[in-house]
Amino acid sequence: MADTRLKGRIAIITGGSSGLGAATAIRFAEVGARVVVADLKSAGVEKKIQDKHGADSATFVKCDVTQESDIEALVKEAARWGGRVDIACNYAGIAVETGQGMNKRAHEVSSNDYDRLYAVNERGVWLSCKYQLAQMLSQEPREPNGRGERTKGWILNAASMLGLVAYPYVSCYVPAKHAVVGMTKQMAIDYAQDRIHVNCLCPGFIESPMIAALTADPATRDALAAQHPWNALGRPEDIADAAVFLCSDEAAFVTGHSMIIDGGYTCQ
Repeated sequence: MADTRLKGRIAIITGGSSGLGAATAIRFAEVGARVVVADLKSAGVEKKIQDKHGADSATFVKCDVTQESDIEALVKEAARWGGRVDIACNYAGIAVETGQGMNKRAHEVSSNDYDRLYAVNERGVWLSCKYQLAQMLSQEPREPNGRGERTKGWILNAASMLGLVAYPYVSCYVPAKHAVVGMTKQMAIDYAQDRIHVNCLCPGFIESPMIAALTADPATRDALAAQHPWNALGRPEDIADAAVFLCSDEAAFVTGHSMIIDGGYTCQ
């Protein structure tokens, strides 16, 4: 029997051209959503979805989440294309790299590096939510779910296991991801009465382009995997499957939740 949990829903995915975003876009289309892939440039994800699910199943919108005008235009275009916006996954982010707070303590990080990381990983998420929430508030709610409630939307932010715990010498990324967890909780309580779900994902190290520079060396890859009790790296599909659940009626009573998908890392 086909999985149609997100049938007919319109979903925006920022950072949708690669990694976790691409996997989520593809998975959402498989369970019935129509997907707006948003990123700095297209990598053909929307074409892959169209080839399998039809020409109207996906579209691409160029968006730089550090530019408020881009985010506003993205949400307007998604609503025009789909008629509404039901789901928004805010995945756009930059990696923890040398020069952006990796292997540095706070006094060693430049203000420019700090501002750049926060512009994408924290402010970009906040701005995305700002316009997505406004759009969801303006539209009629969906049909009643299993609880008999009519939901106006689902927002899912990409945090990290490092939004819950610290990690040595990652002095910008850790605070930024903690901020995403905090804003998710705040928005969840502020928009619960409007029946808008706001949750976030807290992945461990996921084998994706974001950490490709680290996993290219087999010894480093094995060392990263060994930090998780599961002794493995996560897959983008692990995140996509969690996203489907959190953006479906199966999670009707879930909001403000930080879902940990880290192979046991934060249990330690």
